[in-house]
Amino acid sequence: MKETILDYEDLLEMLDSLLREPTEFWDKFYSDRERGIPFFVNYPDENLAGYFENNLFQSGKVLELGCGPGRNAIYFVEKGCLVDAVDLSRETLNWARERAIERNVRVNFIESNIFNLDIEEGTYDIVYDSGCFHHIAPHRRLSYINLVNRALKPNGFFAITCFVPGGELGGSEISDWEVYRLLNLKGGLGYSEEKLKSIFKDFRVIEIREMKEVKQPNKVFGVNGLMTAVFQKY
Repeated sequence: MKETILDYEDLLEMLDSLLREPTEFWDKFYSDRERGIPFFVNYPDENLAGYFENNLFQSGKVLELGCGPGRNAIYFVEKGCLVDAVDLSRETLNWARERAIERNVRVNFIESNIFNLDIEEGTYDIVYDSGCFHHIAPHRRLSYINLVNRALKPNGFFAITCFVPGGELGGSEISDWEVYRLLNLKGGLGYSEEKLKSIFKDFRVIEIREMKEVKQPNKVFGVNGLMTAVFQKY
């Protein structure tokens, strides 16, 4: 019975097994902290900093999906927010906790697949995702949208940073159907402004633009090849 599909969740889990990078992959990815990975810096996304500077975001309760080593979660706390930051890699969460201690901030780091979260409806003012969504296969998009919708309060904000199609860092240009022909995300899917608007059509668009390149060292992180977007729940 283990590999028998009896309901929709069984179908999703089967497709996950074909396409999802295992937890071990991400633990290994984060195990060498000296690798030249651009987002290993300990600064927030430039677009996130801009949302606060322009008074679009205020302090509130935040859910971060795929928090990595914690740089954005820590920034949210320093802006007066209460933060639940989720990642499935224990290795990256250990790093994130070390950073939080160094900065003397408190973040509620949660080791979990985002689709296993048990969230009470309307809990968060902001849902933030920097680099998680483009690793999610098309069959999980509806689950992702439902998660964001359930998590957010009315008029809450959802912001995302993801690969552009054919970008310098990644951004496969294959179709959703091709993902399943190849059984491969090709390192992560790329999203254009048009595609993001189509996928998140039930949200109000506030801004969609490419991330600004920021020379390091700096107080914020920004590189070419990423798309940033912020939406508001109706």
